[in-house]
Amino acid sequence: MGFAQRIPMCLLRILALGAAVTAAVVMFTSHDTAQVLNMTFEAKYTNSPTFKYFVIINAAASVYTLIVFFCPAKNTLGRFLLVSDLIVTLLLDSSVSACLAIGQVGKNGNEHAGWLPICNQVPKFCDRVTGALIAGFVASIIYFIIILLSLHNVFNIFTIKA
Repeated sequence: MGFAQRIPMCLLRILALGAAVTAAVVMFTSHDTAQVLNMTFEAKYTNSPTFKYFVIINAAASVYTLIVFFCPAKNTLGRFLLVSDLIVTLLLDSSVSACLAIGQVGKNGNEHAGWLPICNQVPKFCDRVTGALIAGFVASIIYFIIILLSLHNVFNIFTIKA
């Protein structure tokens, strides 16, 4: 891969790193307290295994991105990085999807299960979770673009040879 091809990839990886770190930090620091019927309860990311999974996956994606920056830029690593990028993208997608499902229940509740919505009581928590989900979704999209660019660079599937 030439120098001109590495610049967009590095910029995309920097953006993905920023989005994944932001998602992990915002979710990790999200908490709020509310008083319902003279009882105080605290909403925090550790209350849900799904939110923990989201933080772990975004932190792992951040560490992976940092490791990739220190890998030598040789063609032999291209296919390995492509597969690794695909795995990271799928993990990011799964964490965002799982959190969106839990967030939907937190926002609207579930009448059939008897779960009440909590976002009216802890709006600060819900707003921070929404921000973390947006950042996680952005990281996932950027990694998808990285995969497309890697496919182009590794396999040259978009070039027409005469």
